[in-house]
Amino acid sequence: MSKHRKQPTDRILYFDCFSGLSGDMTLGAFIDLGLEPEKLWEGLQQLKLSGYTAHCHKVAKHHLSGTKVSFQITESQPHRTYQDIVGLIAKAALSQEVKELSLRMFQLLAQAEAQVHQQPLTQVHFHEIGAVDSILDLVGTAFAYHALGITQVYASALPCGQGLVRCAHGLLPNPAPATVLLLEGAPMYGVDIQAELVTPTGAAILKGLNANFQPLPPIVLEKVGYGAGDRDLATQPNLLRLMQGRLAAAAASSERVLVLETHLDDMIPEWYEHLMATLFQLGALDVAYTPLQMKKNRPGVGLTVIAPLETRQVMLETLFDESTTLGVRVSEIERVTVKRWLETIDTPYGPLRVKVADIGGRRRLLPEYEACRELARQHHLPLLEVYRLIPM
Repeated sequence: MSKHRKQPTDRILYFDCFSGLSGDMTLGAFIDLGLEPEKLWEGLQQLKLSGYTAHCHKVAKHHLSGTKVSFQITESQPHRTYQDIVGLIAKAALSQEVKELSLRMFQLLAQAEAQVHQQPLTQVHFHEIGAVDSILDLVGTAFAYHALGITQVYASALPCGQGLVRCAHGLLPNPAPATVLLLEGAPMYGVDIQAELVTPTGAAILKGLNANFQPLPPIVLEKVGYGAGDRDLATQPNLLRLMQGRLAAAAASSERVLVLETHLDDMIPEWYEHLMATLFQLGALDVAYTPLQMKKNRPGVGLTVIAPLETRQVMLETLFDESTTLGVRVSEIERVTVKRWLETIDTPYGPLRVKVADIGGRRRLLPEYEACRELARQHHLPLLEVYRLIPM
């Protein structure tokens, strides 16, 4: 019937952003992980982008070694619009996966810039040096991500410096407005450092890679790499640490999570869908509604939200802003989950994505509803028939 892999192939990459991140720091960390510089330069040459040279070398930041990547502009560069850059990437002799990831990250960056400056996306342009650096950083990251076989990305909370940052448009608040837009929903914290720690390019990388913001998950660590930034910070090493590994072999893992609970008896029914969608968008792990019979015999709804610890403030603010509650009960509990991942199996109607759970060494295949519904729609099948294709 169907053939599927017997072992998970997830290769995890964890962004430990204790001093933030930028595009060049990311590339430096990838090379420090073991990506051959010549292989990266060869990939970037497929862009047919001229007028620059690429270099990498080891540097020390507070006695901790990392790899510094730099691009030197050797020829005058034109102002490039978003559409110019899309065309440049689309025509490059790179794999389709690398081009798609590069375009996704650049689209996110351009959309943020368009919103900040109130411009249509097609009119967003990148200044000479910034455009070349951004193109090389984002395409280089996409190339490295696929060259190393990464399948899942996690990231720590992000530090935000103080003061103002200078850019092509003048002085702007730190973090830059585009960075803040790109990091909506990400855990952030302020530090007493007068420097830009997370750049718009760095933010676009994390968002484009669909990074899960949480503490380091259980992995078998394989490699560690450090990428260096330009500045020397007085209080700490200006480095990005990347940790590469595979999911730990344990069948279950434990983590501390928040449980937020409240009872609602005066909320318009149409609001419940919006509230649930907003909570999930902000990082909730689960949201559930339970029918209740409340005081004075009024029907009500119990709301339970399970969320990462670092999202406490944003979850509370959302519950007070988007619901009629006046009080929320908050507790911290242990959450135990079995190891699971996504695989694609073969069916008579084509490939189908399923979830695989490892329960005590036993594999259990679980339907992914959206994937099953799409296959049923494409082949005019009853949804039940598609579910029966999956060996339970």
